[in-house]
Parts: sequence; C-alpha cells; structure tokens
Amino acid sequence: MLIAGFSLDCERLPGALPIWRATVRSETWAVVARGVATKGGRLVALWGSDRTRGAAGGLVVSAAYAVREGLLWLDLPLAERGASYPDLAPLFPCAGRMQRAAADLVGIAADGAADRRPWLAHGAWPAASFPLRRDASAGGADAAREVTDYTFVRVEGDGVHEIPVGPVHAGIIEPGHFRFSVVGEKVLRLEQRLGYKHKGIEQRFTELSPLDGYRLAGRVSGDSTVAYAWAYCMALESVAGCAVPARAVWLRALLLERERIANHLGDLGALGNDAAFAFGLAQFSRLREDWLRLSQEAFGHRLMMDCVVPGGVLADVERALANRLARQCDTIEREVRDLRQVYDEHSGLQDRFMTTGQVPPQLAARLGLTGLAGRASAQAADLRCDQSWAPYDQLAVKMATCTGGDVAARVAVRFDEVFESLRLIRAILLRLGESDGGSEIRGDLRLPAKVALGAGWIEGWRGEVFVALEWDGERGANSIRRCHCHDPSWQNWPVLEHAVIGNIVPDFPLINKSFNLSYAGHDL
Repeated sequence: MLIAGFSLDCERLPGALPIWRATVRSETWAVVARGVATKGGRLVALWGSDRTRGAAGGLVVSAAYAVREGLLWLDLPLAERGASYPDLAPLFPCAGRMQRAAADLVGIAADGAADRRPWLAHGAWPAASFPLRRDASAGGADAAREVTDYTFVRVEGDGVHEIPVGPVHAGIIEPGHFRFSVVGEKVLRLEQRLGYKHKGIEQRFTELSPLDGYRLAGRVSGDSTVAYAWAYCMALESVAGCAVPARAVWLRALLLERERIANHLGDLGALGNDAAFAFGLAQFSRLREDWLRLSQEAFGHRLMMDCVVPGGVLADVERALANRLARQCDTIEREVRDLRQVYDEHSGLQDRFMTTGQVPPQLAARLGLTGLAGRASAQAADLRCDQSWAPYDQLAVKMATCTGGDVAARVAVRFDEVFESLRLIRAILLRLGESDGGSEIRGDLRLPAKVALGAGWIEGWRGEVFVALEWDGERGANSIRRCHCHDPSWQNWPVLEHAVIGNIVPDFPLINKSFNLSYAGHDL
C-alpha cells in the first residue's frame, strides 16, 4: 500500500480513524522518516517496547507519524538487546527527548544521537536497570546509584550569569528545573530538565485489567482526563473490533469540548494575572468555576473523570440537564465576548502580550510545534478537521489559527477555540435531543485471545493525544504487554526554550503559561 509516498506492507487497524501499521527494517525506518519530513508530515510519538515472549520477540522501537493518509505506526525490531536504531532527531528535533526516555526505560539507543544524557533516570534506579524490560526486577532500591550532577550546557562570556529555577517552586506547581543563562535581565539561553514526575504509569498498565485501564489513562494528566480516556478506549476498542454506539460517540465529543473550554477559561484568567491584570483572573475564574460545577452536576465529576469507558460512556445526559448545558453556553459566550473586548483594548495587557515569547511559523515548523501553540504559529493542524472521526465528521469544525506566534496569538487562539467549542456543544446537544434519550450508550467489548495492536488518536485541548496499545490475549485476563501514552507537551517543551530567547526573565512565567505544558503527562 502507498502510504506517505512509500509502498509499505501495511495493515489498517480497526477503528474510526485511518491508522496504519507496518514492520520495517533499519534502512526503511530511515528512508520513511526522511520522506515524511520532506512531505511536511509530523512525528507524533516515539517509544520502545520489549515484546519478548519466551524465545520469540524482543526489543522494538516504534514511531507514529501524522501523514496525509492518517497515522502511520512503524515498528523496527532490534536484533540484539543492546541494538541501536537510526537517529530521528536531525529530521524531527522533538525526537531527541523521546529517544532519551526510550533509552532510560527500555535500554535502546539512537545510533549517532548527539545527546545521550539520561532524561527520566535521575539516579534513583539501579545501574543498567530498564523498568520496561521483561526481565526488570521490581526491587533493587538498595542498589540505586548515587545521584550525580546533570550536565547543563554552559554559556560563557562577560556579564553572563546563570539563574537556576526549580525543580521545587514557590507555588502549587509541578516540578521542573529551568536553567537560565542571562545578561542583565535578557535571556540568552534556557535549558530545561524534567522527568521529576515519573510515576511508572506505563508499567502499571501491564498489571491492570484492560477494562480498568481507562481509569489510569484518565489520570495521566488531570487537565486532559477526557482526551486520554477516549484515546485509551479507542485503542482498546480497536483491539476488540468493538463498535461504539452513535449516541455514546456524541456524548464523548460533548465531554471533550467541555474539557477544552474549562482549560481555556482557566488559562485566559491566568495569563491576565501573569501580566498584572488581576481583574481577568477574577472574572475567568468565576466563569470556570460555574462551568466545572455544572459538569459535576451533569457528569458526576468536576473534571469529568471516568465518564468515558470502554465501549462508550458511563451515563447519559437527561433532557433537563441538556437544556441547562445549552443555556450555560449562551451565558458563557456573552461574558467571554465582553472580556475579549476588555483584553483587546487594554493597552498595558497588549504591551505584555505582543511580540513576547515569539515562535515564527518557520521555526515552529522546523521544531514540530503542535496543538494550540502550533496553530498560534500558523501550523494548521487539528485532528477534528484534518482526520475528523465521528461525530466531528458531521460538525464541520472551524480551525482557529494565527500567524504571530507570540503570547497575544496564543491568547487569540484560546478565545477563538472557546467560541467554536461553544458552537459545537450546542450542535451536539441539539443532535442528542433529536435522538432517543434511552438509546444505547455502551457497546459490548470482547477482547481477542491472540496478539493484537490498537491505537487511539484524539485532539485534546493542548494538542493531539496518542495511545498505543499492545495486547497479548494468550496470556490471560491481564494481557496488556505495553501501553504507551503520549502528550503533545513532548513536542512543545523544547520549543519553549527557543521562545524565551531574547526576552527578559520576568516575562518567562507569562510565556510559560501561554504554552501551559504538562509535566505529569510528559513524565510517565
């Protein structure tokens, strides 16, 4: 089959989205990567697996690419346990940290990679211990290595100083270390060190029943619980060949769009506050609180955790509550339009927003900036439009984009997406009202007693969330042998290092918030 311009022996995985999978050799791995990059495709994820099953299987490196035809999942089996694979970082810079994480977790290395520093292994693991290997021991804490200094890149010259920030911060914020090299207040370089949130989630998936895994997926990153749960369920439903009832699909979209709006409302207030405009924080916090309270009433949880379940959704929305959800959309839209006018006309606010933390479209394309931040830098990619799946294929989603690539552009995209999501919610509620409220909302899911692969790919509020699931039904009930969850923050954290260059140190919190990247979703 011709995929991304190459004739590959592919299989299409069952499901709503066109997801193709192929096993390749080393030379094909490199050729396809170059071809995808040349044609403007994106690297969605890179991860490693240990598929050892007795004498069969072994180490595998996998990559997922977004191409015109859909998503292409490539597997490259590695002949030896210490085998390497062709480095993708020269073609896709965002691959660098993914490759370092795969080296820490599985013990596979990118051949010729310029940066081989540990990413997730901060010294607490025993030497030569790879947690996702089949032969990994659960113990070994007594054999942990001594924690050593991390080798940051040094900037030298007259008047150059280093400012270390974190990993522990003053506010209620997740841990991350930021090393600034500055002259006066001007930032010459920023280098991040993350990985402090590593929780062993990917290993934990292999210990759970697959029908319970959606709950863990929904806790990968709490602000994207619907997106991760839907992606996990999509992957599991692909493995099972399960058909999701139409009403359940519409309800999933309702949940996803409410999650998108909740996060945008919170960010718009926080961005105002970071620019010393506390009025914005107060107003958007009030709106977000009203939004979350109605989510609690309608779906049983403020963040809508555990609402998306394998085969469908947990519960339906009664007509009276549906009417209240629709009326709330009208109220929120009126108030957000008024607040947008305030933001746009506030000279002090715009002075802080405009040209701050700028990522030009050319740089965004080269570095692989994705999701909301990418669309603010003219990267027109949104799965709801490009690879629309039910029910988005019936909603004609309008993509919000800007070309400025600065904080102002990322604020503008958030405003536009709030209004579009409000429109989508009204359309979804109208469709739900036209159908029988008592219709089926959860399909029967039967997992096969064989080896199978499944994938889920969802446009979350931050960007595309991807889940790759490896199933071995021959092993019995708990047969997940690998579940890789990927957050768009993997692509966007490195771009933040570039966005801050040339800005002043006090603008970093504002720039950082305008991206609002996930620590927890990035460090599984």
